[in-house]
Amino acid sequence: MNRQVRERLDDVIRACGVIGRYVAEPDLPEDLVYDAVRMRLVEIGEAVRMLPVAVTAAEPDIPWSRVSLLGERLTRRYFDTTPAIVLGTARVDVPHLCQAARRLRARHA
Repeated sequence: MNRQVRERLDDVIRACGVIGRYVAEPDLPEDLVYDAVRMRLVEIGEAVRMLPVAVTAAEPDIPWSRVSLLGERLTRRYFDTTPAIVLGTARVDVPHLCQAARRLRARHA
C-alpha cells in the first residue's frame, strides 16, 4: 500500500516532536536519548526518501536529499556517528525540518 504525501509528512512531524521531547528531558540518560533520537532520525530519513521532489522543492532551504540519506547512514554506517553529531542535529536541525514539514503539510491538507 502506497502511503500518501500527507501521511509521510505527518510521520516526519510526529518524529520531530518526539525528538524534541527526548532532547528537552534533562533526566534521561544521554545514551538512551542518543539511541532513541537515532531511531527517529532513521524514520524521518525513510519518510523523506519517499516524498516526491515536486513536494520538497517548495522548501528549498532544507537539504532534503541529505535528510533522506541520514536514515541510511545511521542504519548502515552506525559506527561513523557520534552522540555529539546526532544530538546536535536533534537540537539544531530537527526544529527547522519540523517547521518546513508543517508548512508542506498545510499545503497538502
